[in-house]
Amino acid sequence: MARTDAARAKLVAYLDRRAFQPVLQAKPDDFPRSQRDKLAHVQHATESDRRRFHAYESAGKVLRMFKDDLTSPHAKQIHRELRDLQLPTIDDLRDEFERMARDLGVEP
Repeated sequence: MARTDAARAKLVAYLDRRAFQPVLQAKPDDFPRSQRDKLAHVQHATESDRRRFHAYESAGKVLRMFKDDLTSPHAKQIHRELRDLQLPTIDDLRDEFERMARDLGVEP
């Protein structure tokens, strides 16, 4: 059990560091006024996603939901908005995240 807890923690920490925090730490003043509402929207969605991923009880669930978020219509819309703002998406991290999960022995 400790091994899967450690794997879950590593996967979530990776998402925090590479996907969630860059979006959440973006400053509205660094964006044109015309994009600030979009920034606020993606920050709200990102904070919701961050809380959701932190609540998953297993590394397998983190991986499953990561993969689901790559294809859901809502997530695709958020990814488009993040790209418009030149912020990272989980899709940008897909290969590295899935490789990390494999290396940790995580099965979806």
